[in-house]
This record gives sequence, structure tokens and C-alpha cells, in this order.
Amino acid sequence: MLNKTLFKTSAIILLGSTFAMAQPKWKPITQQTKPWTRWWWEGNAVNPKDLTYNMEAYQKVGLGGLEITPIYGVKGAEAQFIDFLSPKWVDMFKHTLKEGSRLGLGIDLANASGWPFGGRWVTPEDACKAVFHKTYSLTKGETLNENITFVQPPLLRYVLPKSTEISALKYPISKNDNLQELAIDQVRFERPIPLQTLMAYSDKGEALNLTDNVNKEGKLNWQAPPGNWMLYAVFQGFHGKMVERAGPGGEGDVIDHFSDKAIKNYLSAFDKAFAETDVSSMRAFFNDSYEVDDARGQSDWTDNLFDEFKNRRGYELRNYLPNLFSKENTDLNRRVLFDYRTTIGDLILEKYTSEWAKWAHSRGKIVRNQAHGSPANTLDLYSVVDIPEIEGTDLLRIKFASSAANVMGKKLASSESATWENEHFLSNLADVKRALDLFMVGGINHIFYHGTSYSPKDAQYPGWLFYAAVHFMPNNPFWKDFGTLNNYVARCQSFLQNSKGNNDILFYFPITDRLTEHSPKGLLEHFDGVTPEFNGTDFKEVGQKLLDRGYGFDFISDRQILNLQAQNQQILTGGIKYKTILMAESEQIPLETFEKLVSLAKEGATIIFHKKLPVDVPGLGNLAQRQTKFKALLSEMNFVENSANFKQASVGKGTILVGENLDAMMNTAKIWRETMIDEGLQFVRKTYDKGYYYFINNKTNKAFDGWVKLTVSAKSAALYNPMTGALGMAKYNATTNEIYLQLAAGESCIIETYNTPVQSSNFAYYKSAAEPQELKGTWKLSFLEGGPTLPKTIEIQSLGSWTKLDGDAYKNFSGTAAYTLDFSKPSSTNITAGYWLDLGKVAESASVILNGQNLGTLIGPSYKVFVPKTLFKEQNTLTVQVSNSMANRVIAIEKEGQVWQKFYNINISARLRPNLGKNGYLTTLNWQPRDSGLLDKVTLIAVEKK
Repeated sequence: MLNKTLFKTSAIILLGSTFAMAQPKWKPITQQTKPWTRWWWEGNAVNPKDLTYNMEAYQKVGLGGLEITPIYGVKGAEAQFIDFLSPKWVDMFKHTLKEGSRLGLGIDLANASGWPFGGRWVTPEDACKAVFHKTYSLTKGETLNENITFVQPPLLRYVLPKSTEISALKYPISKNDNLQELAIDQVRFERPIPLQTLMAYSDKGEALNLTDNVNKEGKLNWQAPPGNWMLYAVFQGFHGKMVERAGPGGEGDVIDHFSDKAIKNYLSAFDKAFAETDVSSMRAFFNDSYEVDDARGQSDWTDNLFDEFKNRRGYELRNYLPNLFSKENTDLNRRVLFDYRTTIGDLILEKYTSEWAKWAHSRGKIVRNQAHGSPANTLDLYSVVDIPEIEGTDLLRIKFASSAANVMGKKLASSESATWENEHFLSNLADVKRALDLFMVGGINHIFYHGTSYSPKDAQYPGWLFYAAVHFMPNNPFWKDFGTLNNYVARCQSFLQNSKGNNDILFYFPITDRLTEHSPKGLLEHFDGVTPEFNGTDFKEVGQKLLDRGYGFDFISDRQILNLQAQNQQILTGGIKYKTILMAESEQIPLETFEKLVSLAKEGATIIFHKKLPVDVPGLGNLAQRQTKFKALLSEMNFVENSANFKQASVGKGTILVGENLDAMMNTAKIWRETMIDEGLQFVRKTYDKGYYYFINNKTNKAFDGWVKLTVSAKSAALYNPMTGALGMAKYNATTNEIYLQLAAGESCIIETYNTPVQSSNFAYYKSAAEPQELKGTWKLSFLEGGPTLPKTIEIQSLGSWTKLDGDAYKNFSGTAAYTLDFSKPSSTNITAGYWLDLGKVAESASVILNGQNLGTLIGPSYKVFVPKTLFKEQNTLTVQVSNSMANRVIAIEKEGQVWQKFYNINISARLRPNLGKNGYLTTLNWQPRDSGLLDKVTLIAVEKK
């Protein structure tokens, strides 16, 4: 009896402790779970007082950290300019680190002023290179009469049209003192460039290296032997790309990204600048994308490319120059081109990205890297850094950074967020939230806004701005409500950062076929995403289908595949278990990759090839032997036709599937899609130690109210609303794995599933119990803060944009206004739960106060807030504080003739052509005041708990 009692007591205690441990609760908010922002130091014209003023403002709205990017300056502030990395600049940086520690703000630093890496201290020897070539023809007994030389033609490109001629510039470009004003994008001086090699090719297939037969003047000492000979002279020139948007002291040549000597020399400037400075509180260094080739021509060469090529590919590139430079689409030409491009990819990975990361790590720092746009496999570049970072609005593109993080077991994947949501001044917080939701659905868990300009406290309105941005700054009226969005992001990221990816599919990135295709842009291909780079390919079509059908997947590269392991029919990498590797249709695949896939299958994995198997291996080196091995592997596979329109072969303990019916092959691999996608709900699924997390967003413009089936099993589940803070146990059917969701248009939620039953308070679901009741009466409209002036308080009987009121003060106002209404208790007295207060259409965000109690801040696209019945009195006072956009005030000051576009380099560019002024800058002169305030009727909707 005693033993039974002890057992029951122990069981009750254990069960109770299980319930207690698994109670739904918000995760701790940390510096890292909060969103961060890119912080532009324009002209480095910063001072301690205003640095502190700015940082305190950022901390108050819930930002977690700042990435400092020195950038071009502001006209009129030249006396305050500070050269990048100068002792005075370092003093400002030290002050920032100190204040960051005091305020709990993390600090990252871009390893350049602007982008890409480069600056005044980059010598011509370390600058990005380009290859040029000449051809000559000789026959038996002939000698070449002309000297083998190449004078690089001059080239000068500005960000905006300028009048300076290249003849007025000094060489090298770093010797010019007015680079901030000139804003040069690319420059090549007219100079002779060195011969790298001279090769002669006969019509009989002979190849002779004649480089040593050329003297200093370029004279060739050689007489052609019998036959017809074609001579190829290769010269190494300058690409000429300058650092984009550079600030004072940071202007200059971009480095050679294929040279470890160049990156080491470049980084030595940072070592020198920080030699006597404690930067221990700084977190990371940052690279803002590759972007070397958004100029004329390509950076496609480096000093020792021939040697690197031979060491890596196993043969001499000099013997195949006609194939490298040819535009003919022959098999041999494609193979040589593939090997050249692969070598370039190896160099940017090993000589630049890895060297940069090693440098930072040896100094106790991590690195964030934007790899997109590089002439290499971006997944591999992301793999060797600590935090992969992406930008853009295409979900397939976004997944490159998060995929690398998942596959390589990295905790964070970041995003340059909200770069261009709308034209300047027109984006609201709902626009930004929509962009952030897409990033989080794409697996991003470390948001960086793009961005925030340092602006002195006394700067004339609208303050110091960046040319391409949603302006996250105190001068923007939405700053008052910005903290609500930041708190939302922090709550979401507290789950997303403390969990692992849970995607079923490793989707192969088929870069090989692209590396073999000739491009009209030049020798190199650059990989920036999927659209438009892979338009018309099976890879893009399958990727989009995976998204549309609700399959969870991560991209994977050839290099990453080589590190995979198979165990119990699962594929392991980065601490994550996957169920299959999916290969889109491609013609060629590296032998090493194919061998690994077969090996994984033999160990129990399922490998899926969409449509067909590859038919060949790429490249030229050791080709015959590689092709023999490849064909031998193919011959081992004995496929059996399946009734579901695909073929299946047993390979060891595993299976290889080939066919067009993607869903059928996924079912065979026991991979189930998330059917919520059919309802317009997008998601990301992750694992934690007690179950799963889902971040779900309703991307439609309609509310969703219904049951959703999950592909994972659980005993119970909790729901969290990261915008309102509401949480509780969900309606969940453990037998069918279905959960009940109510999501307004654009709204998001977090699901937390548990492997054990959990008892706690329930999440509140509501259903309408009566028709909406419009709140009518006399509204008092008063203006609280903003400008240019505060309009007079006015009483109105009906709601609408305050810009429709008489007087320019209302039309020109940007800021916050308060609507106040006294009203009687709602008539639905039998209601036990409460009411939805629906503000209708709002421009742009609103804080709601009822009877002195703050009900919350609404940023859209839905503007509803729940009001418990107990908050109502017989007579009630509702106050709604609405903040509009910056646009109306900017329109007003521009019409007055005030010059607010006062920035060097690109100044304030228009995103949309109709907004482009005659001076090449954005103009608002053709704009009408933007609607502002409460635009429609405000209603109360009685609700009961559902």
C-alpha cells in the first residue's frame, strides 16, 4: 500500500512538474533578439553629444544594436567631416562603444566606408583587376612587326552627371583631394598595362608559350614555324571600380577580391587604426555585398590566376586561351569556361571571404556577410562566415542565407530589411511589417533595418537622410509607434533564434549548368538569387512549386553535400535531420557530388531527381577518367517504373527516385506538405527541445478563421500573438494534428507544440455576437507634436483625412494628432466577453486609450483592438492618437523653396520615375498631401469567446 501511494504521489508530482515546465510563456527579450539597424554616419560628421542623443533615442524604441557604416557627407557640414579610421574617427567610435555598453546597444562595424571593400589606402597593385586580350595571326616564316602592348583606354563614370574630365584627375585616384564631391563610380586611366602571357596556337593543335620572347618594349623575337598561327596576348588591366557611397577618407579603389595579399593589406589599415584602442565590446565586422560589377565590364582577373588555375584544375589555362575567350558554344569551350569560373569562385571563397573571417576571429570578432552578387556559389561564401545576411523581397532569394545557416549549424541569419518599400516618406509601419514577416517566413531571425541616419539634434527638417531607405529616424512621425513593431520583432526572434530549422528537403543549387553557359555580360556569372538568374529553368520552377505547395526546404551546394551524413534513412547536417535531397533537372553534375549522393543512398538516404538524371560531368581536367566513373555509377542503378509517373531504384539501403510527379515522389519519401499554404498562410517551422515552433503569417488581405492541419505530431499546443502579447493554450486536436487559428489580414502568430499534455489558461478566440455599432458624436481633433506648425484644435462630426480640412496648416502637417470622443456605454449589455474596437482605415498608425487605459498601438494593416467589457463605464472617453507620414511636411517645405536634398554622391534619388526632378533628384512638387488620420467610421463589435 505504501509503495502504491508513493508511486501515485511521484507520478502526480512528475506530471505536475511536466505541466509547470511546459507552461506557455514569452521567451526573454535580449539585445540580440531585438531588431538592429544599419546606422549611417554621413561624412563621419559625428560628435559625442549628438551620438549620445541619437543612441538614447534608438534604445528607447527597442532597437538592440547598431551597425555603423560610414557614408557620403552632407553639404554644408564639411567642417565637421572626419576621415574614416583617422585618430579623431577612432575617438568617436570609442565613445560609441562606451555608450553602447551603457545603453545595452550592440555595435557592429562595416569594414569599409560604403561598399564594397576599398579605400584610399588601396594601391593599384591591390585594386580589382580586369583581363584584356589581343590576337595576331602569322604564317610560316613571318615575324610580328607591331609591338605587343596594350594601352588601356580611359574611362570615367560618375554616380550623377559631372563636368570634370579625366585629364584633370591625378593618378592613382587616391591622390585626389575632392573625391567626396566628385562621387566617381569607376575610373580607368589611359595607361599601358602589363602583358601576362603570349601564346601561339597552330592549325595543327600546337601551343607555344612565347612570353619570354617579348622584350620590355613589347617586341616579339620569334619567327613562325610551318603552319598557320594565332597569337593570343593577355594583359592585366584595371577594372576601375570605386567604393560606392564612400565617406571622407574612405573613397578609393575597390580591392581585388581574388587576392589574399589584397585583403590582408586592406585589413591592416584597421589593425593600425585600432592598435591602441579597446574594441572588446564591439560584436562583429560587416561586409555589405560584393557589387563590384555593377559598373562597365567585369573584375575578372588577378595576378597569379594562371598558377591558381593549374594548381586547382590540373592543367594549363594558357593552352586554352582561344577556348576561354571564344563566344562559340562548343563542348570544349564550355568546359574551359566552367573551370575558369570555378577557379574564380574558389579564390573569392578562400582568398577573400575565409581570410576576412579568419582575420576577424583572430581579433575576437565575428563577421556578417552579404554574399549575393558574387561570382561564386553564394551558399559556400555564406558557409564560412558567422552570420549570413540577405536582402530583397523574393522568398527564394531570402532562403539562400537562412539555408546556409541551417545547413552549417549557424544560430543567426540576418537581413538588410525594408530598403525600398515605397517612395521616400511614403512607407508606413505596416509596409515594413509585411517585409519583415517575409524575411522571417524565409528563415531569417536577425533583422537589420535599412536604415537609420545619424542626424544632429538641431539639423533642419527632415534631417540627414540616406538615398535609398525607409527613414527609421526620430523625425519620422511613425517613430512614436516604432517601438510596437520592434517589440513584435523581438518577440518573434526570441523563438526563431532559440530553435533549429525543421525543413525536410535539401534542394540542390545547380550552379554547374550556369557556369558552363556563355554570358553576354562577360567571362563571369554572378549569383544574386533565383530571379532573374534562373528564369526558365527547372530549378526555379521546382523551387517556386515547393513554396506554393508548402514544402519546407533549404538550398545546398556541392561543397556542402560532401559533408553530409546518412543515418536511419535521414540526412544529417548542422544538427538538423532532413528526409531527402532534391535535384532539379540539370545536364551536368560534378563527379564528387554524384558520388556522394550515391554513397548517401547506399547508407539509407532517399535522393530525388526531378525529370531526369544528369548526363555528364563538367570541366576539362582529367575528363575521361571522371566520365568513366560517372557512367559506372549510372550503370549500377536499376530503375523500376512506378505507377505514379516516376522511376525508382534501390541503391544499398536507400532509394533514388526520378520523375516529374513531385508530390508522388515526396509521398514516397514520407514528406508531407503544410496544407495551410492553400489558405494563404505562409510559415516557417522549427524545432526546440520539447516540440516545434511555427511562425505563421496571413499574407492575404482577408481574415482567416478555421482549423489548420500541421505535419508534425504533438500532445498539445500553445498560441502566441507577438503583436499584442496574448498567449494561451490553443484549440488543438492531437489525433488529427489540427489547430484552430484566427488571423486578421497581415497578422502573424507563433505556435508552440509540446510532446506532452500541457494544462494552462486557454488562448482567447472570439466570435461576433452583434452587428457593428458606429461611434458617433463630436470628435475633438487636437495636434500634439510635429510641424511645420501645430494646427488649431477643431471639432468635427464625421471622420476623414485631416488634410481635407480648411487651411494649409492641416494639409502641411506631419506628426501626431489626437481624436477624442465621449460616448455612452454600448447597448449590447448581454455580452460577457467584450468588443472589438475597429478604427477602420487609418493613416498611418494609432495608439488607443479608453478611459485613461492604454489598449495598445495599431500599425496595420488591420486596426482592431480588443476591449474587455469591464473597461466600459456609463460614460466613456476614447482617445486615438494617430501619426501620419513625413510626406506632407516635406511637400510643404519643398513648395516653399527650401533645399532639403543636400547630400553628396547620389543625394536623394527617386525610386519611381514620375518623382524624378529636373536636377536628377527626388521631387515632391507634383505630390498632393497624403491622407492622414482616422479616415472612416470607428465601430464597436460585440464578441463572445468561441
